[in-house]
Amino acid sequence: MKRTSTRLVAVGAVAALLALSACGSDSNDSSSTEAPTATEAMTETTDAMTETTEAMTEDPGTIVDVAVAAGSFNTLVAAVTAADLVDALSADGPLTVFAPTDDAFAALPAGLVDCLLLPENKDALTSILTYHVVDGDVMSTDLTDGPVPTLQGEEVTVDLSDGVTLNGSVKVVTADIAASNGVIHVIDGVLVPPSIDVPAFLESCPA
Repeated sequence: MKRTSTRLVAVGAVAALLALSACGSDSNDSSSTEAPTATEAMTETTDAMTETTEAMTEDPGTIVDVAVAAGSFNTLVAAVTAADLVDALSADGPLTVFAPTDDAFAALPAGLVDCLLLPENKDALTSILTYHVVDGDVMSTDLTDGPVPTLQGEEVTVDLSDGVTLNGSVKVVTADIAASNGVIHVIDGVLVPPSIDVPAFLESCPA
């Protein structure tokens, strides 16, 4: 009787140990499944960053979106808004915009920008803004010497002898900025169509 009892106890102990071992194995398997390794976590993070970068590259936003995000075209964005041209410059396009910086607008004669932003001068403002817009995707490498028609109706003269110069004095300082509906070339001056007499226009503005 004692030998039988001892064997039963021994068998029970072995069975218990096997059961505990199995539980430990299951627990380890579950843990390894739920908790990724440090390498796997880094790989997932890198993949996510790559996808975000690719998304930004594939969809930089419209011409207006890019101008707003840049932070150096605040006056241009205000003028586009005042002229009700936001929708036109956010449409499918493609369009090419020669975009004057805030410094370019600041170099205009005193009072000109404020006068142009008045509701009664919306037509003149629209004329100046659309004089900066060309139909199609016109990259810097596509430009040639000579006149280029604008959406305003008059032409901008391109000179490639020293970089890209427009109308004799306005320089393209940064070229080929991609937008989802076209391209932007940053310029260091404001282009004024020949049909607008700036001194006469300023005289008509309220003091």
